[in-house]
This record gives sequence, C-alpha cells and structure tokens, in this order.
Amino acid sequence: MGNNPLADSVRQANARFADVAVAKAEGYAPIPCVSGVDGGAMGIHYVNGALIDDEKIDIAHPEAVMYEPGPNGKLSLIAVEFITTKGPAELGGHLFSFSGAPNRYGLPPFYELHVWAWKANPTGAFADMNPDVSCDAAPMPAM
Repeated sequence: MGNNPLADSVRQANARFADVAVAKAEGYAPIPCVSGVDGGAMGIHYVNGALIDDEKIDIAHPEAVMYEPGPNGKLSLIAVEFITTKGPAELGGHLFSFSGAPNRYGLPPFYELHVWAWKANPTGAFADMNPDVSCDAAPMPAM
C-alpha cells in the first residue's frame, strides 16, 4: 500500500470492520453499491447517520465503511469515508472534497474524504472511485 501514514492509521483504528457484523452492531446500515459513471466503484457503503449528524471527525469512527461484494456474497473491507457538513475539513493534512446539494445521497452540502486503507487505488489513496472495485457481484436492490 506504499508509505501512507493516514491510511496506516485508518487501517489500525478500523480493523474491526473486516467483519461486517461489527459495522452493523455499531449502527452502520448499507446503501446500494455505488459505481462510477466512468468506470470503477466505491463499493457498498455501510453508513452511520448519527456519526454524520454529530459533525465530528474521529479516525476510529468513520461515517461510512466501504465493502466490495464478492461473487460468493462475501463483503471485503476496502475503505472508509469520513463525512461532515462542517468545513472546510481535513484529516491528517488531507483536505476533504466538497459535495453540494442536491446530491445522489440526499444529504445537505457535505465534505468527504475516502481513505482506501485495505485495497490499493491506482488513482490515489484518497480518490472517490477505485477503478479496481466493481459492483458486479452486488445483490440487486428489491423494487
């Protein structure tokens, strides 16, 4: 994964999320797998709304934990996302990206930072989409 102090810290502080049951027990709930319009994906986000509402950034309590769905239904931990409505925001010297409203998540304007701590991202450790992640094996949402 290269020498990335923030990704290393995130990996250590959030290793417990390798088991998706831990995320569920801590109040995270899944939203459908997010694919990029130009390819790649972010995976399935397990989001904790209470953590978004508190506006605090805590390395050990990311607002979203991201998993890549596998062909056998297994979810692999790939990244976390820190989200706040208060900004500009930064973590470990890395500025968050701004997303205005309306947005596809139904959130007010917010700041976010992805940290690809478990799966290398050729476009960068803090990029939104990862070209090596796919939603192909994600279960289709019920209509």
